[in-house]
Amino acid sequence: MEIVALAEPLKIRRERVRTRHNIPISSCYTSWEDLLDAPKVADAVVICVADRLHRDVAVGFSNRGYHILLEKPMATDLESCKDVYAAAKRNNVLLAVCHVLRYTAYNRKIKEIVDSGALGDIVGIQHMEPVGHFHFAHSYVRGNWRKESESSSSLLAKSCHDIDIMMYFMGDGCERVSSFGGISHFKKGKKPDAAGASTRCTSCAYEPQCPYSAKKIYLEPAMEGYKEWPVDVITDVVDVENIADALLSGPYGRCVYECDNDVCDNQVVNIEFKDSRYATFSMVAFTKDICTRKTRIFGTRGELVGDDKNAIEVYDFLSRRSVFHDPDPVPAELPGHGGGDLGIIKSFVEAIAFNNPDLLPSNSTSSFASHVVVFAAEEARRCGSVVNIGDFCKKNGIEF
Repeated sequence: MEIVALAEPLKIRRERVRTRHNIPISSCYTSWEDLLDAPKVADAVVICVADRLHRDVAVGFSNRGYHILLEKPMATDLESCKDVYAAAKRNNVLLAVCHVLRYTAYNRKIKEIVDSGALGDIVGIQHMEPVGHFHFAHSYVRGNWRKESESSSSLLAKSCHDIDIMMYFMGDGCERVSSFGGISHFKKGKKPDAAGASTRCTSCAYEPQCPYSAKKIYLEPAMEGYKEWPVDVITDVVDVENIADALLSGPYGRCVYECDNDVCDNQVVNIEFKDSRYATFSMVAFTKDICTRKTRIFGTRGELVGDDKNAIEVYDFLSRRSVFHDPDPVPAELPGHGGGDLGIIKSFVEAIAFNNPDLLPSNSTSSFASHVVVFAAEEARRCGSVVNIGDFCKKNGIEF
């Protein structure tokens, strides 16, 4: 694989990537529109723009005949997702949404166990995503995904992965969905009295006692030499001086109780599959673990328990014994998302090289289907109802 062109509006980031991959200056663009208008230069494009731009960029490059690796979500509203899906089908291009959970060794091992029949017939799944207390404060209270009008719901932005992986394990679509969720903590009414009228951590008397302090999340780690995520998000020049300036004037220095966030920090989704099978999902901000999912799968012959870190336990009802399964090690060269980042890139490149879409565990149809369930769950949450997926698809003109 060779990276031959780049579009990035910020010069410092564009130059960083250009240098790393030895891309000619003539092939570097300041906007995705300029790259789209240029002569077709590659087999595929990787789209990692802001969520709200996904629809226009994906449809545009599909129409030019590029295969597409698209960061999740597919788009931020249902109609835009329909457009992206239709464009890929119409132009006969490969569309892989980055549902990286399908590509981790851990989840591939779970899928292998499920498909082997060791658990019998699957009747239920309990799945939980612990977002992490400071991760949620960073991304969904102060950060780019804090407002639905600028991005989407937190269920779509953060956890469409998880709805997708539950559907992957179950093996077929769902019939009905319900959901409950809201802002449990990150709102003005929960602000400690000792914080007073302060709106920034840099001037707050309560800051030393606050677990969501921006100084604790960004400045103190930087003072100890740490320069990775999330510290490197708030400034392009990662040093103590620039981080301190960012906390004084930028969005990441704001009090978590004084932000303009409106996405759920605590949500559950219940899914009914055919033949009286059920899955429950919980997305919660208030955890020690950062995105290390907890999964229990219940079958008629056994139960599976996994925590995304240790060996996967399978308890057999007949022998009354547990067997532990070790997934393959996470690749050291690209360990992001438990190896899922490398997994999806490798599968995407191979699917194009060998002209074989079946090499991708996820495709445009499965990704669109799991997105539909997310939008149905959000309708259920807002309306306080149980949403029938068939009726939801019919109402919204959805066909697979």
